This record gives sequence, structure tokens and C-alpha cells, in this order.
Amino acid sequence: MAGPHLYIAIPVINELAYLPATLESIAKQSFKGSFSVIICVNQPEEWWQDPEKVAVCENNQQLIQFLKQYSGFRITILDYSSPGKGWIGKKHGVGWARKVLFDHIMQIADDQDIVISLDADTQFKEHYFQSIYERFTQEGVHALSVPYYHPLGEDERANRAILRYEIYMRNYLLNLFDIDSPYSFTAVGSAIAVLVGSLRKIGGITPMKSGEDFYLLQKLQKMAPISNWNSESVYPASRFSSRVYFGTGPAMIKGDQGDWSSYPIYPQKLFEEVAFCYRALPQLWERDIVSPLISFLQKQYKTEDLWGPLRKNSKNLDQFKRAFHEKVDGLRILQFLKLQFAEIGGDETHYLRQNMRYLFGDEAHFMDQFECRLDEMSVEQLAQIRDFMYKKELKIRFIKK
Repeated sequence: MAGPHLYIAIPVINELAYLPATLESIAKQSFKGSFSVIICVNQPEEWWQDPEKVAVCENNQQLIQFLKQYSGFRITILDYSSPGKGWIGKKHGVGWARKVLFDHIMQIADDQDIVISLDADTQFKEHYFQSIYERFTQEGVHALSVPYYHPLGEDERANRAILRYEIYMRNYLLNLFDIDSPYSFTAVGSAIAVLVGSLRKIGGITPMKSGEDFYLLQKLQKMAPISNWNSESVYPASRFSSRVYFGTGPAMIKGDQGDWSSYPIYPQKLFEEVAFCYRALPQLWERDIVSPLISFLQKQYKTEDLWGPLRKNSKNLDQFKRAFHEKVDGLRILQFLKLQFAEIGGDETHYLRQNMRYLFGDEAHFMDQFECRLDEMSVEQLAQIRDFMYKKELKIRFIKK
């Protein structure tokens, strides 16, 4: 019996300068099995009439011609860009492009086949496809959040912005790992792989302009635990971009303007508030308890009786725990952290030092030599912190798998 087929899904908008390098990474793969590359070239139809956007449409048309002439391997083009084929109304953005890609794959693939989600500016080493194949066929994995690492370029501002953003993301994940949250994953659209059968079970991607990667992983996690380990990482480009409404590119743009308010360094004590509820689940199964997280949830759900219905519908503690995590999901945790941080504020550089000392002890003391604030550190100092966090994250991903 032949092994699973790999479907490589790439949404593309205004990427003529970047996609060829991604295709080169694909062409160099050592993988000997079968794979298909499917690319959705897209933009809103109305951009053809917008003088400020028409250049994007023209770039997409040049890219389509490039792909039609490409001879390295066969590429299926989903054209949502040419005149008369662009997005209409509110249905547009990378989330819709990824949905179209995944829906197309679900129509033609078998349940055991694997979707590898990429972006047009992502590179990877020659054994990446093979590593994904082995994770799914040897380990019984159904969905995977792949390790990622943004290489630095020649633009110092872009380097500084991506390093600060990565530090935010890695601080968030490392602390979620520490409290053993079921939602310990990083949502990067170019760093996801999933079984087609699992996609079908959750009904595919929830369509939205952006953020679809987060909601996809959350839905998959609620179905069955996703894995965080892969022996190979992906390497997305470090660049300012407004192609999506939130995520890496917009975060870098805001950060470059001095605004990191949407991406703070949360202190460990806020994650401890979540951990307290996790530890108290046996008590919560029997009676109500009081905590900042529960007060927040009562306001969010507009009810004082959050747990009565869950107790009634759960036959035992294990079922109650599953129902709790279904309700208190990754989105609610993030919302809670944002609200609490807005109330307490504080020195984020101090929080980062505290968090790293708490998690890694003396190994994190190198940060003490950086006496300035995060936004005053050199690119070299930020890179040293990012690389330390990346290596620690890889070890924990491997342990938890």
C-alpha cells in the first residue's frame, strides 16, 4: 500500500519576489514519495479598479504566468486574481485563500493524506517533507504545529521588529508549556501540517480574513491533541507586510512604529492564574471556586453559573475536565491575559528576565548584562535572547511531542 500523499498548500498575493525561493526549497526536497503543490493566487476583484492596488493585481498576473511556465514540478493554480475571478465582497484575505486551498484538497485527497501549509515567503531544508511524512506515519500524529525561526536580513529595523515579535511569541508559548495548557501551540500559517481526515472531521478551516491558523489549531486540539515537535523547522521571511490584517507582518509594522501594546511580554504570574484553575479542577467538579480567571469567564459568558451545566453533562471528573478545556480554550486564555495585563501594566523587560529565570534558572542570567530595556537593545542582544528561547522551546517541544 502506498504511503500518504503530501499536498503543499500555498496562498499567494503580491509574492513574485518571494515565491521562487520557496519553490526552490520544494525542488530540493529529498522526499521520494508523492506530493502535489497547489497555489491560490488571490486578491479582491475591486482592486483592479483601485489605482493604489492595481499593482498588486498586475504582480499576481505576472506570478500566474511564471507558474504556468515553471518546469521544476507540476503546480496546480487556483486563480482568484485574474479579472472577473477575484474575491467579491467581504470574502477575501489569507484565511479565505487557505480555506479554498484546503477545501480543494479535501475534495481530491484520501483521509490518510497530509496537508503541509506554507506561505509564499517560507524556506526550509531539504529533509523537511520527509520529516513531516515520518512524524505522521511513524508517530500516529494527526496535526502538527511545526517549529519556526525567522532568519535575519540586512534591514536592521525589520530584524529588530521580528526579534521583538518572536520574543513575545516564545514567551507566550514557553509559559503555556510550563502550566501544561492543552493550548500550548504557536499559530504560524506556514508552520502547520494536518491529516486530511482530521480536516474533514472539523469541517475544514473557518473562513476569516486572517487568524485562520490559530482557529484551525484550536479546533484540531479540541478534537485530539496536536503535536508540537518536528525534527525540521521552517524559516519564514522577516519582512514588513500588510498582506494580512493581523499576525507577523502587521505586528512588525506596529512595533517598528513603537507600538507593541498588542504583543506584550506577559508576566509568569498571569499564567499562574490560569494554572491555579487547572489544578483546582477536582474542586471545581464538586463546587464553585473564586479566581480572577473565573470572574473573567463569568463576564464573558454573561452568567454566574458556568459550571453547573458542565457538571450535569459530565459523568465523571475526566469528562468535566474535557468540558472545562473546551470552554476555557486558547482564545479565552489569550483574552484573559490581555485584559489582566492592561490592568497591571509594568516593565516588560523586567517581566521577561523574571520569566526566563523562573523557567530556566541560572542559564538565563546572561540577560542581566543587558541593562537597557527591550526597545533599547541592539539587534545582537535581541537575537541572543531569541536564540536562547528558541533552543529551549525546541527541547520542550521534543519532550512533550
